[in-house]
Amino acid sequence: MKKRSVFERLAAAPHLIWSMLFIIAPLLFVVYFAFTDRNGAFTLENITSLTSYSHTFVMSLGFSLIATAVCLVIGYPLAYCMSKMSERARNILTVLLMLPMWISLLIRTYSLMALLDNGGIVSTFLTSLGFQKLTFIGTDAAVILGMVSDFLPYMVLPIYTTMTKLDRRYLEAAADLGCNNRQTLSRVILPLSMPGVISGVTMVFVPSISTFYISQKLGGGSFDLIGDTIERQFKNAVTYHTGAAISLVMMILILISLAVMNRFSDSEEDIIV
Repeated sequence: MKKRSVFERLAAAPHLIWSMLFIIAPLLFVVYFAFTDRNGAFTLENITSLTSYSHTFVMSLGFSLIATAVCLVIGYPLAYCMSKMSERARNILTVLLMLPMWISLLIRTYSLMALLDNGGIVSTFLTSLGFQKLTFIGTDAAVILGMVSDFLPYMVLPIYTTMTKLDRRYLEAAADLGCNNRQTLSRVILPLSMPGVISGVTMVFVPSISTFYISQKLGGGSFDLIGDTIERQFKNAVTYHTGAAISLVMMILILISLAVMNRFSDSEEDIIV
């Protein structure tokens, strides 16, 4: 391999220093506190104590899986329709899809609260029409809706990007062989778009399972997810070792998700051009 020049080494130095200070060092601190007690002695008690949080892990996993599935059901047809449009229409829809991502997550969550609160805009409108007052904040549906609303673009964009790069000769070959639109979608487009699907699923699942602000505001304090537990443990100077242990488990889950993405994503770039 060609050796890097002195200029290239110096140019990469700030990035390496930044990564060591703000990525590697915090991860090492999490691992250290996860396996030590308040006196700094090695212990596995922090890890074994996580059995008491099994319900929290299961609930967080269930919410994130449901939110990911809903994003996939909504995002895949949307990405498919966008890939069929003209370039001008695709650019406009892409900008509209990315606009919410330019707004802070806090503002988006508060906006949903203003819309769905028991005395919010939607509830007031339904009451004025003679319907029963809406009670939505504080339910599991509100938390899942918040996840879907915030993370849907992360599902649509990878699938859309993959579909726009599909070789149209495959579609022409499927039509020549007698495939109708449904068969072309199921036998050609869906298999070739799986890298985008896997990427989108990972990009939605990881932030969904670690979120805490959405569950706090839209859940009304009724749900205690993994992110909420980690935040509470680190706020308490006595239990931050337990918070580090939970964070370590979260990192392992994220690494597993990334491994699954790399395993099932198509690494042959010449298949999708």
